[in-house]
Amino acid sequence: MVDQGVWRGWRVAGDEALYGVGGFYRRPEGPAGHFRTSVHASPLFAVAVARLLCRVDEALGRPSELAFVDMAAGRGELVTAVLDALPPDVAPRTRAYAVEIADRPDGLGSRIEWLHEPPREIEGLLFANEWLDNVPLDVTEAGPDGVPRLVLVRRDGTERLGEPVTGADAEWLERWWPLSAEGFRAEIGLPRDTAWASAVASVSRGLAVAVDYAHREGARPPFGTLTGFRAGRETVPVPDGSCDITAHVALDACALPGARLLTQRSALGALGITGARPPLALASTHPAAYVHALAQAGSAAELIAPGGLGDFGWLLQPVGITGSALGGLLVDVPDHEEH
Repeated sequence: MVDQGVWRGWRVAGDEALYGVGGFYRRPEGPAGHFRTSVHASPLFAVAVARLLCRVDEALGRPSELAFVDMAAGRGELVTAVLDALPPDVAPRTRAYAVEIADRPDGLGSRIEWLHEPPREIEGLLFANEWLDNVPLDVTEAGPDGVPRLVLVRRDGTERLGEPVTGADAEWLERWWPLSAEGFRAEIGLPRDTAWASAVASVSRGLAVAVDYAHREGARPPFGTLTGFRAGRETVPVPDGSCDITAHVALDACALPGARLLTQRSALGALGITGARPPLALASTHPAAYVHALAQAGSAAELIAPGGLGDFGWLLQPVGITGSALGGLLVDVPDHEEH
């Protein structure tokens, strides 16, 4: 147990609180016990990911073995639903992996391999939904002299400023999130850039996708985004293992050459999840079909809602395949959503 009075950077404190012995992500209830992701909001999210996997399959020439890697798999909800949504010609060839620090949950389907690190040299799709926002990072704040200083925190959440940020962290701040005034804060995203590059390196051919709360250069939040979640409610971040500790992701800094950044609304639209209401005439000619289509539209609404999940960022990183093979996800995107 860490001494309550020890001052540490948020990266070290957050890693212990989330992933250490007794940490938040080792709890039996899993992330779904505390917050709602796109996976839990609608079954259509898994349908869209299954469609994306099918497009990757086509781009790869329909290999004999197609990998699907669910990064930060929680309790296996997404990977299970994706397997269920695959068509009969793709499902038997799909090898599914769930990557999570916690132990394998009881009752998970036998087809799913449970790993603590992603497999190497895969051909297929690596999908990381709300993973990078939980990669711990340090927080910095501009002091009275304007110099960015490391924010130190105790286990009870009390903070104070430490030494000036130096080295690679300082270079990252200068490039991606410079602080312009006293009291302004930034989260140093270098650990996430490194984590994402490592995940992409596990794909020999295919596509890697990160989906997360995000912000871009020119629109960084002036006071940062570090926060906590407990039992479905946002709360003050306290690194004692009692709550999730998360911060939005500078996805543009994570992106490698050839990547594309989209909003979730655009990405799901390209995968056929539009939320469009069925024509009213269908209610007269095929009432059951109308009711089903109306329910589907309602189910999609939360996934694509402006100001909510629809504004999430999707970072798509092709590896050894062309964008045109993915049916519009990497081409013909409006300029304001391109990377």
